Amino acid sequence: MGALQDQVVLITGGGSGLGRALVERFLAEGARVGVLERSAEKVAQLVKDFPRNFVAVVGDVRSMTDNEKAVAATIANFGRLDCFIGNAAVWDHGISLVDISSENLPAAFDELIGVNLKGYLLGAKAATPELLKSQGSMIFTLSNAAFYPGGGGPLYTASKHAAVGLVRELAYELAPKVRVNAVGPSGMASDLRGPEALGQQDKRIMDSRTPEAIRAILPLQFFPEPADFTGPYVLLASRTDNRTLSGVLINADCGLGIRGIRHVAGGLTL
Repeated sequence: MGALQDQVVLITGGGSGLGRALVERFLAEGARVGVLERSAEKVAQLVKDFPRNFVAVVGDVRSMTDNEKAVAATIANFGRLDCFIGNAAVWDHGISLVDISSENLPAAFDELIGVNLKGYLLGAKAATPELLKSQGSMIFTLSNAAFYPGGGGPLYTASKHAAVGLVRELAYELAPKVRVNAVGPSGMASDLRGPEALGQQDKRIMDSRTPEAIRAILPLQFFPEPADFTGPYVLLASRTDNRTLSGVLINADCGLGIRGIRHVAGGLTL
């Protein structure tokens, strides 16, 4: 019997990368899984790959209606909701304030904050009534950029720091019935892309980072796969192993906290 036997979890951005790894791990742990995913192609692949104990909805996390549809579909199929995982995100590929044009900055801010923060807030709002009934939990995906500079540009870093505040506030508001926590992974191979407003919608995170470059900055000196980060989520979702953690940020950064991210880009030239 798995650690999450018969629990029901809803994951946003479950179509690839860490999200898909979470789907696979939670199913293996005995959970029944719902997914909200923007890509219809990825949803079709998920449904094909996971024919049992799984349901997926095509939608945008920035839409309250789509978040509510995902919760409703999960409840319709499985009768309850025990855990909501806010995971969908976009990355800014480390673009600096200097390099973002004044014309593109407002739209890029709206898009990136819309997915990375508003998407979390709307998903939490849609899931809260069911989680109050089940006395369940929420888990949000952060990043090493929630703790240190250099894990992204100012847009991405601001979004992840803001998500820290959201986790803490929701943990405060929803106690004692709902536990709210977060996991902050380091870099990994995924399909994470950038905002359309910066022309980065087809640019994947590994298009600008190599496994060797990521390995080089990590004190643990290995290039992690998405599956390597799923354990903390299982811990936080488990009613057996986690009765005491809420408002906790698990910094799964492969040791970056030992020294942070070294700045190697050189000085600013104006």
